[in-house]
Amino acid sequence: MKVDLGCGEHKHRHFYGIDRVGGPEVDMVCDINDGIPLPDHSVEMVMASRSLPYVNDLLAVMSELYRICVHKAIVCILSPYAHHFRHMSNPHLKQKFDEYTPRYFTNHFHQPPGSPLSPIVPSYTGSSVPFDFRLLKMEFFYESPFSPPLYEQDELDLLLQLQPNVVSEIMYQFVVVKKELSVDEWLWMCNQQYREPQWAEALRQPAPTVVVEAAVPETPTSFPPPAMDFYSHKPVKSTKTIARSPKKKPI
Repeated sequence: MKVDLGCGEHKHRHFYGIDRVGGPEVDMVCDINDGIPLPDHSVEMVMASRSLPYVNDLLAVMSELYRICVHKAIVCILSPYAHHFRHMSNPHLKQKFDEYTPRYFTNHFHQPPGSPLSPIVPSYTGSSVPFDFRLLKMEFFYESPFSPPLYEQDELDLLLQLQPNVVSEIMYQFVVVKKELSVDEWLWMCNQQYREPQWAEALRQPAPTVVVEAAVPETPTSFPPPAMDFYSHKPVKSTKTIARSPKKKPI
């Protein structure tokens, strides 16, 4: 079974749609904050597109996902990026997602090749993680002023560390690990292609090319040339008499 968590009106094709509000695309009406009424080890893929930031307890929901998934199931998460003013000010977004998030979903983290760095988190983060979602891929979707190819990747990495509002959304693809999974097999899975949210491709579109038209210089104001004597080619002196005030006689 493939599950679209929080599908709304845009359920992915061939997925089983779950949402807390009913609709023509919804197969099961369910508030995932109260659990997911599906059998253990019954789901081979979960699509959570812009739905997990709204849950009350993220770790509880991830525990439910871990329960219903089979070994080596794929979980794809698309979420607003935490370090963006537009998302920070949204009171409905209860959970934050960024490049550190995958570190909190497993006790056996490996950095996927070709993905942005998921930095090490401090050792005081808490107790052992009760599930095992290992990152296969992570991708940033940039705001249009920073979309490739306007910046080199090393420039984007630096901007991401220095200022907010660079990344709009973030996407992860995890593998559910319930049995032994060798590093070689994990690396092989990192290089495979998996289903993505239907709007991921649009989020990857480069920034539109802005054509700046060259400024047209203003035509200088032309003044008529001075009158010339036809024979001597010298300017003709003005014959106009300028009235002068009469001189005052000394008293």
